[in-house]
Amino acid sequence: MLHRFADARVIVVDDNPANVSALVSVLGDAGLRNIACATNPRAGLDLASISDPDVILLDLHMPGLDGYGVLEELVATSGGSGHFPVVVVMGDTTPDTLHRALSLGARDFLATPLDPIEVVLRVRNMLENRFLHNALQDQNFALNDELDEMKEDDERLQREQNGHLERIEQVLEHESSLAMVFQAIVDLTDHSIVGVEALSRFAGKPMRSPDLWFEEAASVGLGPTLEMKAISAALAQASRLPDEAFLAINVSPDLLLSGKLDYLIDDPICSRLVFELTEHVVVDDYGPIRSRIARFREKGARIAIDDTGAGFSSMRHILLLQPEIIKLDQSLTHGVDHDPARRALASSLVSFARDIGSDLIAEGVETADELLTLERLGAQWVQGFHIARPEPLQV
Repeated sequence: MLHRFADARVIVVDDNPANVSALVSVLGDAGLRNIACATNPRAGLDLASISDPDVILLDLHMPGLDGYGVLEELVATSGGSGHFPVVVVMGDTTPDTLHRALSLGARDFLATPLDPIEVVLRVRNMLENRFLHNALQDQNFALNDELDEMKEDDERLQREQNGHLERIEQVLEHESSLAMVFQAIVDLTDHSIVGVEALSRFAGKPMRSPDLWFEEAASVGLGPTLEMKAISAALAQASRLPDEAFLAINVSPDLLLSGKLDYLIDDPICSRLVFELTEHVVVDDYGPIRSRIARFREKGARIAIDDTGAGFSSMRHILLLQPEIIKLDQSLTHGVDHDPARRALASSLVSFARDIGSDLIAEGVETADELLTLERLGAQWVQGFHIARPEPLQV
C-alpha cells in the first residue's frame, strides 16, 4: 500500500495559488510523488483527460467554470462510465452545497481552512477506494474474458456436436452409407466354419474405423439406433449363412437393455446368434443385463466377451456374465509366436476358458506362425486375415 500510495497520481485544481501550494506541501510531506497542479479549471480538465488521476482535489468556488461545472464535464466526457475520485474543497459546507457536489460525482469533501492531517487521511481513504475499484474492475475484466472464452468453447463444442449429429443422421438416412461384411471363424480341428462375425463398413467421410463411427453415434445419443441399423443389415443376409454357423453381432449393453432386440427372441434366427459385448464398455449394474440375456439364452442365443485381454474389465464381464464364448484380443495374438509374455497370457486364457466351459476364439490371426503357436497352445477357434478376410456372404 505504501508503494502504491507514493505512486498515486494526484491533481490539485484551485484558482488560489496559496491553496495549491499548501496542498502540494502537505501531500508531498505525506509521501506522494506524482502531484500535478492547475489554477485554471480548463487546465485541470486537460490534466484529468491525459493522466487518469487517482485523486482530484477540486475547489468548488472558482470564477468562470466553477467546481460544479468541472464535475459535470468530467461526467460528460466519461460517458457516465468513469470513476473519478474527486474530493471537493469547499468553504461553504451547507447541506445543499454538499448534496449538489456529491450528486454531480464528488466522492468526499474537505472544509476550509484545511487541516493537514484531515487532508492526508481523506486522500488515503480515497486512494484505498480507488485501488479497490481498479482491482474490482480488473477482476471483472478477467471474469468477462473468462466468460467469453467459456462461451466460445461452448459454441465450438455445440458446432462439433451438431457436426457429429449431422454425420450420423446422414448414415441413418441413406442405405448406401453402411454395408456389412462377414469374417469367418474357423475350427482348427476340422477347418470348418463354425460362425461368422458381422462387421460394419462405412462409406461416408471421414474415412475411419467403424468403432469411431459408433462412438460418435453414442456421443449424440444415437448409438443404439446405429447399432440397430447395422444389426438389421446383418440379419437381412442371415439366409446366406454357412450351414450350422452362428452369426456374431456386436451389441452394447445400452442396446440390450433398450428392448429393441426383443423381437428376435421369437425369431428362428435367435438360436444362431452370438451377442458380442466389448470389454471396454463400462457396466455399473450387471443384474438387468443378466436378466435380459437370460431370455435370449432360453432360445439358444449365446454371449461372447469381445477384446478379452485388452483391458482391465474383461475378467469382470466374464465372471458376472458367464459367457459361452471368450474372444482373445488381437493385441495378444499379434506376435504371440515370438513374444513370451503374449504367449504366456494367451496360454493362460486358453486354459481359463477350458476350465469354465467356454469356447475361445483367437481373433486377429495374421500370420502362419501365429496360427501354429495358437494351435499348439490349445486354441480351437480362430479368426483373422490369415484365416479369411471380411467379405459379403455369398448367395
